[in-house]
Amino acid sequence: MKVIQTLIAAAVTTVLISSNVNAQEDSYLEPAAKKATEINESAAKSQTKINSITDQIDDKLQQFKTISKEIEGLEVYNEQLRRQIANQEQEMLDLNNSIDEVSVIERQITPLMLRMIDGLAQFVALDVPFLEEERNNRILDLQNMMDRADVSPSEKFRRVMEAYQVEMDYGKTIEAYPGLKEIDGTERSVDFLRIGRTALIYQTRDASAQGVWNKQTRQWEELDSSYKNQIAKGLKIAKKQLAPDLLMVPVAITD
Repeated sequence: MKVIQTLIAAAVTTVLISSNVNAQEDSYLEPAAKKATEINESAAKSQTKINSITDQIDDKLQQFKTISKEIEGLEVYNEQLRRQIANQEQEMLDLNNSIDEVSVIERQITPLMLRMIDGLAQFVALDVPFLEEERNNRILDLQNMMDRADVSPSEKFRRVMEAYQVEMDYGKTIEAYPGLKEIDGTERSVDFLRIGRTALIYQTRDASAQGVWNKQTRQWEELDSSYKNQIAKGLKIAKKQLAPDLLMVPVAITD
């Protein structure tokens, strides 16, 4: 009995000792577990921060790549602009040189145009006296134009050349136009017939009188009635009332 009681007492003592040991171990492990939990939570927070920083780095890297491409594009664009600016500067230089040359040409061409107008005036004065008022007014307009500052030199030259072209065309056309002619001391209405610069003839409206300009004597000469029908025919041809045909009209012979 004593042995059993002793064993029971030993067992109880062992259990108590074991319980105390476990309690002591739990008291030691609890702070460690708590600390481990805090470390894990801190590690999780740190990982979250790391992930956030990593995402930010990725975004910044993507932005850097995008900006780098934009910079490369801008460098190419700027290089193109530099070449364009260089070409424009060269064009400006060429234009300035051209302007200087134009100024020189303008100073030279103005006296030339004045001489051309004077020559045209002399030519008209010595030419067959057809459309005298119209031709003299054309020359007067050219002379007045040369004094105008609002007309460019190119326009002045164009109009001078145009006047020369008109005079040249007179030599290869046939024309009829009305006018007044003094005959036997009386001013009468007549029709003038111009055949190039070869012949200038007039005929009264009633075909009772006709005459021709003599280039040698520079005077009008009367024509007999034998030319009446041919002159009338020529007037109709010039007015496009008849088809072109052969005409028999007097022509002055010049040396």
